Amino acid sequence: MIRKLILPSALVLSLAAPAALADASAAVATHRLPGLQPTAQRAPAERQGVAVRPVAGQPAGQPAGERARLTLPRPTGPHELGSVSLHLVDTSRPDPWVSTVPHRELMVSVVYPAVQADHYPPVPQLDPGVAAAFDTFTGSRNYGVPVGTVDWGATLTHAHRGAPADTRGGPVPVVLYSPGAGDPRSWDTTLVEDLASRGYVVVTIDHTYESPAVRFPDGSVRTTVLTDDFVQKTIKDGGIPALGQKLLDTRVADTRFVLDQLATSGVLPPDVAKLADLHRIGMFGQSAGGYTAAETMHDDKRIKAGVNMDGILGNNQDDGGPNLAPVAVDGLDRPFLLMGSQRSDHYTVRAWEAFWDNTPGWHRDLHLRGTTHGSYTDAEQLMPQIAQQTGMSADAVQAQIGWAPPGPVLTAQQTYLAAFFDRWLKQRDSGLFDRPASSPGTFIP
Repeated sequence: MIRKLILPSALVLSLAAPAALADASAAVATHRLPGLQPTAQRAPAERQGVAVRPVAGQPAGQPAGERARLTLPRPTGPHELGSVSLHLVDTSRPDPWVSTVPHRELMVSVVYPAVQADHYPPVPQLDPGVAAAFDTFTGSRNYGVPVGTVDWGATLTHAHRGAPADTRGGPVPVVLYSPGAGDPRSWDTTLVEDLASRGYVVVTIDHTYESPAVRFPDGSVRTTVLTDDFVQKTIKDGGIPALGQKLLDTRVADTRFVLDQLATSGVLPPDVAKLADLHRIGMFGQSAGGYTAAETMHDDKRIKAGVNMDGILGNNQDDGGPNLAPVAVDGLDRPFLLMGSQRSDHYTVRAWEAFWDNTPGWHRDLHLRGTTHGSYTDAEQLMPQIAQQTGMSADAVQAQIGWAPPGPVLTAQQTYLAAFFDRWLKQRDSGLFDRPASSPGTFIP
């Protein structure tokens, strides 16, 4: 039987690890390129104020001239983490965004269980040269953080550059991550690192000229062509469906090329190659990245299980009509999880409804109340820190990440994401997705 999970406030965690999830609510919504996020409306839930609480070890105000410095939550799994970056060049196609670039070039990060990680330097969340572009992009289009108020280049991840892979337990599954439209590959570091710490090799992909900026080994930085002027002109000209299709086609081609490269001898360091089990591959993504995960899975049988975190499955601004994605029309024969924010489930998003009705394989719809679109990114954990250090109002934070407490939101996301991939890539079924829920949440057939 196919069931939908509706997880309001406290319920979200009664289904997962009971002690950890006891007080949950959940997640966020921010602007992305039109047509690439669910736009369906539902009656608003009872709103609750999100208190901007002090972050341990950080001052309550921001001294004049100083920029906020942020900390990412520690992963919950038992493994230390290593990371390597890969520069991949697809000579079979020109770059789709810049006609003068003869080949498609990508930067990819691989995060994996490691040993002796503390002997190696921690990896910054944003590479040098990328942080400045991200600062401008975030201030002008996403989250409303004033330019120059956050030291984006100072945030460190929990992965250590080049640390030896931990191969003692044998190969582990590989999971790909695709970010939202206009986001860098590192804008879901919290979920990526947590999954890797639980025994996965996680591969994150920067989609060049769509990401705010991508830094290559020669020091060059390629910035986005999807500027505000470009997007607004596209909207005015009625070209959103075509732009959405181009984004999707490019991303699917990028992802399939990365899969090819991971299987090519010499691309991964020998110890990481030994650790990565390319017969057990999953994929997840946020917004357009979730759309990418679904459509790539539709086109490529190498992906055994996938998760769409709040991404639309078509190229219309109203999420329905004639531009449904093939995956929404055909469905999938392999396990797939829809993870929605406050306004996103298969009853309110028509493209999700089509996918739901047409999918013969295992599928679930996980709905996190009190959340918005951006809750499935690092914004969920970083926005309260920014507010606490800069004086941003609680209302401004709530507008970006919803009214649910960020801690329980993160716990729910980590728990369900790991439980899904554990079930389908490791054959470790916790039963989490089959347990009946207590009021006020329900499973709906």
